[in-house]
Amino acid sequence: MAATCGVGLNNAMASAVNVLGDVHGGAGEQAVELYEDIARRIDAGAALDHAVSAGLQHYRDLHGKFVSGFGHRFHPVDPRAPRLLALVDQAAEKGVVNGRFAAIARAVERALGEGRSKPVPMNIDGATAVIYAELGFPAPLARGLFCLSRSVGILAHAWEQTQQGGRNKGPIPRQFLWTYDGVPQRDVPQQRD
Repeated sequence: MAATCGVGLNNAMASAVNVLGDVHGGAGEQAVELYEDIARRIDAGAALDHAVSAGLQHYRDLHGKFVSGFGHRFHPVDPRAPRLLALVDQAAEKGVVNGRFAAIARAVERALGEGRSKPVPMNIDGATAVIYAELGFPAPLARGLFCLSRSVGILAHAWEQTQQGGRNKGPIPRQFLWTYDGVPQRDVPQQRD
């Protein structure tokens, strides 16, 4: 929409990046925060399962019942997450990362699925959060990395819109735009002194 309003590519990209927030774009940051909270509890002497339980309760007190990085609308398993975790496992075997956050994330996934008829799978945000945490990125950088990964697509979309030549493409399809059906157009009477 910004591109069709006549702004340059950088402004259109900035507009798109600026709408990436807690609802769309913040899940990785929130998942890293959860993993780090659980890691701190383990460092303070808690067992993994207890640290996960307490960490999840704290998370839900702050954010509500849905846990960022877990759950998928279409699949019982997000097909991307296991592949990414396998790469983390390979990096841990080579000593590149220690695998700590992968173990925490898997424990969170197990805890979320306990007592449920359907699993609550780790999704792409939970898996990428494992990678960010394993590499030592602070949680806020997870959102920045999400923005970076979206920027190439945003650029392509903004470019495509500028090439179409349309103006002021709104969020409503044209067939649903309102039409005026009030008093017909009429001349405005001249003002008298």
